Amino acid sequence: MATLVTLPSLPPTWTPPSEPASSISPFVQRKLIPAGAAYLAHIKRALNNSTFDEYDKQLEEERKRLELLNADGLNGEDDLGVGDEEESPELLLLDAKEWKKQDHYQVLGLSHLRFKATPEQIKIAHRKKVLKHHPDKKAGASHTTNDDAFFKCIQKANEVLTNPERRRQFDSVDPVCLSLEEDDPSASDFKGQEKDTALFFRTFAPIFEREARFSKKIPVPMLGENDDSKESVHAFYDFWYNFDSWRSFEYLDKEVNEGSDNRDDKRYTEKKNKSERARRKKEDITRLRNLVDLTLNLDPRIKRIKQEEKEAREAKKKTKGGMSAAEQKAKAEEDKRKAEEEARMKEEEEKLARAEAKKAKTAAANAAKKARRQQRAADTDEAAAS
Repeated sequence: MATLVTLPSLPPTWTPPSEPASSISPFVQRKLIPAGAAYLAHIKRALNNSTFDEYDKQLEEERKRLELLNADGLNGEDDLGVGDEEESPELLLLDAKEWKKQDHYQVLGLSHLRFKATPEQIKIAHRKKVLKHHPDKKAGASHTTNDDAFFKCIQKANEVLTNPERRRQFDSVDPVCLSLEEDDPSASDFKGQEKDTALFFRTFAPIFEREARFSKKIPVPMLGENDDSKESVHAFYDFWYNFDSWRSFEYLDKEVNEGSDNRDDKRYTEKKNKSERARRKKEDITRLRNLVDLTLNLDPRIKRIKQEEKEAREAKKKTKGGMSAAEQKAKAEEDKRKAEEEARMKEEEEKLARAEAKKAKTAAANAAKKARRQQRAADTDEAAAS
């Protein structure tokens, strides 16, 4: 049963509050944008045509998947299949002080990707290596391990590959790339096999794909196929003969001794490094130019195009508009006769023009003489009158 409650009466001194001095702000219409976790969940359910129970089940499965990844120390991130390459004993014995000589991609387990590795893949690979080789994790396990030095190599590799400028410098002198360049083919490798079209494309196509990554201009035309058109082949060689490379060689610079106070030594080292970079750049340009020259000389498409042009010239010479040899001779004689006739008429016209010009000149001279005689006669009359 409800209970009645009697409210106390207002005190005699109570007065109602006064009206506010300022006026109430006018109403403003604002547009609300749907956002937030609840709205995103609604959109996902609508797109997948899922019920609330089905959506909750999907969230639970995703949560379990992330927990499994967290158990491996990846903080919920997909490992992207990187960082699991087997480490050779030689790799584990690297000296951290010789970090410039190490293969940073191999240290992080990215040898199969190299310059194609994305920043996310580098991040995941580095995290895996850190978890595996951190000195604190290996402490006391063995007194003969080199994990402390190798851990420093891992950190240095990550430092280089996560810096875009330093990574580009390392990619310019990638040891694997340099070793492949040493194996580039020469003319002697194709001796007696110049007509082997499959060998030509099998050998040179990967080389130009490898070199294309150094181009400042994109897209880069590839070697193509044997049945490419004349325009495509010429465009390919025109691009590569004018190849503009971003490749640099700063990574191989000799380190300046930071502890030295001798400015002359520092300037000399910097000057030497600059000279060496220029020399290596020039050698690289020459190497690529020689490679393009060799490709051009061996290219079966160039031989095919030249043969087609030769046949076209011969066919044109034989037919020359579909006329027979006798017709061609008669036409040539007729053209000669017309040319001689035109030359004769032109000569007569010029002769006539010269005669007319001479006649006009004579008439002008006579008129001038007559005018002078008249003037003298007038002067004589005036003198006699005075």
